Amino acid sequence: MRIDLKKDRRDLYRPPSSEFVEVDVPAYEYLAVDGAGDPNTTAGYAAAVEALYTTGYAIRAVFKARTGSDFVVGPLEGLWWSANPSDQTSAFTGDDRSDWRWTMLIPLPAEVSLGDVRDGLTRSAAKKPHLPRAEIRRIHEGRCLQIMHAGPFSDEAPTLARLHEQVMPDAGLTFAGPHHEIYLSDPRRCAPEGMRTILRQPVRPVD
Repeated sequence: MRIDLKKDRRDLYRPPSSEFVEVDVPAYEYLAVDGAGDPNTTAGYAAAVEALYTTGYAIRAVFKARTGSDFVVGPLEGLWWSANPSDQTSAFTGDDRSDWRWTMLIPLPAEVSLGDVRDGLTRSAAKKPHLPRAEIRRIHEGRCLQIMHAGPFSDEAPTLARLHEQVMPDAGLTFAGPHHEIYLSDPRRCAPEGMRTILRQPVRPVD
């Protein structure tokens, strides 16, 4: 058996690119590393991503040895928010990324045990002790709006502005968690215009 969350939950990982759709995201266990600053210039960001993948593949090896089954590692995901909680819109529609806060994530299938995670963390720490240590974190986003963004990250701003200033207000919704991005393309191997990124926002009714 080969587990692939992107294929098993197409409703969560294949939204349309033409309009925002509502989804109910269940609780998942994630590998997580926290950080701050512009991901293009902050050394800690690259180290966080490397730590996640090193740990993810270590857990996969442990899981495969224990069960004989396999799972697809990834995709890389990220939670993003501003240091100023009252200014979430302009933080992600402007050019200043210095006050960004982030948590980079890799989701884990439900079939992965805590023992698999523990042994994978031990293996990855021994293999690359200079990297930050990933931790296991349970996240339940629930009601969300999401859309598929095609193109470079720098072109996301108009779509996010439409979400924040039109789609959410028109539906009587407000923020219920950090901005969430799911990276379906590898920027090292994909031209910017061909990249696909899911833009997801947890929401709740306005009080």
